[in-house]
Amino acid sequence: MDFRDTSRDDALRETLLTCETIFDGHIVHLQNWQARLPNGKTAGREIVRHIGAAAVAAVDENHRILLVRQYRAPLDELIWEVPAGKLDKKGEPTLDAAKRELEEETGYVAENWRLLSDVVTTPGFCDEHIGLYLATGLSRTHAHLDDDEFLVAEWCPLSEAVDAIRQGLIRDVKTVSCILLAKDALGL
Repeated sequence: MDFRDTSRDDALRETLLTCETIFDGHIVHLQNWQARLPNGKTAGREIVRHIGAAAVAAVDENHRILLVRQYRAPLDELIWEVPAGKLDKKGEPTLDAAKRELEEETGYVAENWRLLSDVVTTPGFCDEHIGLYLATGLSRTHAHLDDDEFLVAEWCPLSEAVDAIRQGLIRDVKTVSCILLAKDALGL
């Protein structure tokens, strides 16, 4: 299959007819769209606009990945994740956000950075993109969490993190993606 072949895309594309902003928040913006479908009919779309984010697979020389555990209100759960956070402003390079979030949440900085992927989280209703990075050559500084941020950071062997994904213990999609892509990028 040729994933770059766009010759049939026009037959699938919708045309935006109207856009009404329903909610304009700090993190997300909710819009109600009316779109013309490829068959000429119209359909409503509820769209969440998001500024974007970055996430980091920070892996040390012993092939351990740095994970953070924090409470996530929408799930009412504590979950394990890679260090991550939203962009500070529209257009901010995701690498800048990744570097900032790694240091803020864990107190580590990295000498080497590699883009693993740019993923979309839930394209059925949201335009959020997350830049996923591999960070190596780590050194300790100090964490400086935001006032509303409470988490713990712990090292985990990368192989155990992969097993935790298989067991359903790590379910966050950015974290799953980061762990698996980092494992592949490192040839492990």
